[in-house]
Amino acid sequence: MPSSSPIPDDAVTAFQIEGEPVRGRLARLGPAIDEILRAHAYPEAVANLLGEACALAALVGSNLKFDGRLIIEARGDGPVRFVVADYDTSGGLRGYCGFDAEAVAAVSGGFARPGARSLLGSGHFMMTVDQGPDMDRYQGVTAIEGETLALCAEQYFAQSEQTPTRVRLAVGQFDGLWRAGGMLIQSVAEDDARGSTTEAWVRTQAFFETVGEDELTDPELSSQHLLFRLFHEDGVRVFGSQPLRAFCRCSQERIETVLKSFDAAERAEMVEDDGRIRVTCEYCSKTYAVEPAALETAPAA
Repeated sequence: MPSSSPIPDDAVTAFQIEGEPVRGRLARLGPAIDEILRAHAYPEAVANLLGEACALAALVGSNLKFDGRLIIEARGDGPVRFVVADYDTSGGLRGYCGFDAEAVAAVSGGFARPGARSLLGSGHFMMTVDQGPDMDRYQGVTAIEGETLALCAEQYFAQSEQTPTRVRLAVGQFDGLWRAGGMLIQSVAEDDARGSTTEAWVRTQAFFETVGEDELTDPELSSQHLLFRLFHEDGVRVFGSQPLRAFCRCSQERIETVLKSFDAAERAEMVEDDGRIRVTCEYCSKTYAVEPAALETAPAA
């Protein structure tokens, strides 16, 4: 039976099907995704795409075994030029989209909400692993295939890692607040001890197919109860949960460092009428005011 103390919102939880070579993770996002999406006046279809990208970044990034970052990114020639979600192993999430508002409105006029393929068009889906300044980045790239971001991720794992993977993502609003959720399951590779894992994978996928988008975002349905509903016939072992939070790396110091990379003439063109330079973070929309004098390099002694 599920525990009486539910795993809270803004967490990603690892689990394994009892006695079977199938593992997974379940992400539930409440206040964190609401903060990320409200930082910009996104059209509903764009907010949905970014919410899915953030849930996916949490699902995949929470499996990293080192301190670092996972960046989910898709770029195309459609109404949404790019979507990027950035997860760090402390549980921090951020993300943003670049889009053409008129083009998004044009593809959003039907009965169905447009998915990743309609919004992004032809392009590429990428996952980048950043282990810090002393290590090379690893990046895997696949073409955008399938109408949903979940299908893009499944295609990525099939091509880049040869790991049978299923992904479900969902975004919605409850009482005017954004929520997002996602589930990922993967088949553990066969070996001499396990033998064939095909039957277990087929069986688990059948249960996985029954999860609804509304269940992934329902604030009244705990993670344990959802996992129990799906996999109670075989049993499911739930491991620790990783807290998630909206977190941006921007700061006054970082902004000033970037501005110092411009020459004095370029910075002079940025100065506004009140004598300050203002820079707005693309992720969180926070605006920083910088005094030009603070950017001047002190003369060598």
